[in-house]
Amino acid sequence: MTQHAQATQRSQATQRSQATQRSQATQRSQAKEERRVALLSAAAGLFAENGFARVSLEDLGAAAGVSGPAVYRHFPGKQAVLGELLLSVSRELQDGGLKVVAEAGNALAALEGLVAFHVDFALRNPDVIRVQDRDFGSLSEADQSEVRALQRGYVETWVDVLKEVHPGSDPAELRVRAHAAFGLINSTPHSVRQHGRKIAVKSARPVLERMALAALTVGTPAG
Repeated sequence: MTQHAQATQRSQATQRSQATQRSQATQRSQAKEERRVALLSAAAGLFAENGFARVSLEDLGAAAGVSGPAVYRHFPGKQAVLGELLLSVSRELQDGGLKVVAEAGNALAALEGLVAFHVDFALRNPDVIRVQDRDFGSLSEADQSEVRALQRGYVETWVDVLKEVHPGSDPAELRVRAHAAFGLINSTPHSVRQHGRKIAVKSARPVLERMALAALTVGTPAG
């Protein structure tokens, strides 16, 4: 075998080794992210059912299929889990709301899209809504500030659309409309249950959408 051929073989072997290492690193990264997502999902359910203060790291780990100490590989502590849970959904709302408006053809279509988007979020995340309502005060001050900022931005996305639907209206009044719609939609953890029985999402969705849109458009020709 010539020196050139040997060099080519060594180069190919090195490339295969590097590719294997990259693949293994990617798999480890994906597995770590999956465990992190599983921990957040478990936290939403446990915090909603028992309250933040009554849930331990061991409880979180057990629900996600890892040991209590293993939680520290993903989060510095229980409060950080709560922070990431509420921050992630606040970012989801802010980013999703902006996308809905950007893709809408007009103000009324944007408003309908925002209502459908928020109803979908509420129906998918009733546990998170309960945690937000009850355990917001358990966040660190920094996380509270960031969550509030994200939520204010989300509200203003709605207000900007409502300004076009209700031209000349006081922005303060439009914020009241937006918050009233959120209150109606976010009642999902309670409204989708009736005497201990769960109402089907397909039944709850159109009711919530119609009621929210009616509240938001009342006083306009579209309303």
